[in-house]
Amino acid sequence: MTPSPTPPIDPAAPAGQAQPQDLPDLVTTDVVDLTQLLCDIPSVSGTEAPLADAVEAALGRYAHLHVLRSGNTVLARTELGRAERVVVAGHLDTVPIAGNLPTRRERGSGGTEVLRGRGTVDMKGGVAVALHLAAALTEPVRDVTWVFYDNEEVAADLNGLNRVVAEHPDWLAADFAVLGEPTAAGIEAGCNGSLHVQVRTRGRAAHSARAWMGHNAIHEAAQVLTRLASYEPEHVEVDGLTYIEGLNAVAITGGIAGNVIPDECTVAVNYRFAPARTQAEALAHVREVFDGLEVDPTDSSPGARPGLSQPVAAEFVAAVTAQTGGSVRAKQGWTDVARFTALGVPAVNFGPGDPLLAHADDEAVPTEQIRVCTRALRSWLSYTRTR
Repeated sequence: MTPSPTPPIDPAAPAGQAQPQDLPDLVTTDVVDLTQLLCDIPSVSGTEAPLADAVEAALGRYAHLHVLRSGNTVLARTELGRAERVVVAGHLDTVPIAGNLPTRRERGSGGTEVLRGRGTVDMKGGVAVALHLAAALTEPVRDVTWVFYDNEEVAADLNGLNRVVAEHPDWLAADFAVLGEPTAAGIEAGCNGSLHVQVRTRGRAAHSARAWMGHNAIHEAAQVLTRLASYEPEHVEVDGLTYIEGLNAVAITGGIAGNVIPDECTVAVNYRFAPARTQAEALAHVREVFDGLEVDPTDSSPGARPGLSQPVAAEFVAAVTAQTGGSVRAKQGWTDVARFTALGVPAVNFGPGDPLLAHADDEAVPTEQIRVCTRALRSWLSYTRTR
């Protein structure tokens, strides 16, 4: 089916501001066409309202769904009394547009069709899969809560899931969760945690013409960089999957003028740690690496273990790999699977698009990956366990 024409983006509208638009029937619209329509409704973080309105209205057409709204997060759930409930979630927002909307279809290497443009990878392909299946699966074998949330791409405290947890925690109660984050149609279980710290060195200010009267804090930062350069990150096995840690400088600041010896220098350091460590253990490790130096934590997010031990997770893996032929690997980045794990809901990442192209100006997804993910999730949600 050819997607209905999308109104052109109004150049006079504020950056990332979408125009009102209705979505077509979610069942009969081809899932790739639906992805293209979703991408062409700009929804940069903080401007998701028009897309959330469209999603809410579209889901409200289907009698088997109970639709809920919290801010610019839209939820829809079945209430069939099944023995298990699962969550399928995806975020509506994207990073800022960089001249890469509206989307376009192209032929890539080997003749593979790709959909190119902002959001095609991160993550409106995954959102389209979820919307289509939410409408099409009137009798899933598991009750499903479909979650379409806002502000994932910005500061963690703005994330729409926080609001849902605070206001309606029962809406996210489940036995298992799947996030449609890009994984190139593979399964990426759990995720690394992330810790940000500032490592400070101190000196004494002086005129740079008489440097011997002071002590250069930027020069002292050499010991911070030396320790980082010699650091060997660990490969940590957690429940059969290997997570790769990393400790890296991500910014350095110091000095107030071109003729002043700086009396303070700060190196911002990011530690990506395996989910075998707690946040407290991660901070203790970083303090050990920088023993004798000032270490001030600024932000921390926990990791998430793979969570594949339950039968519902095993059935998910079996259904997906039967369609994709792939295997399960560890998620090396951080995603909202950690939020679900903190709620006691084991979660995995599974969606179309190469995560290495997320946020890139040439963001593009092979359209067949969107179709594969649709088939795989449909199979899992239709699979009846043999007792």
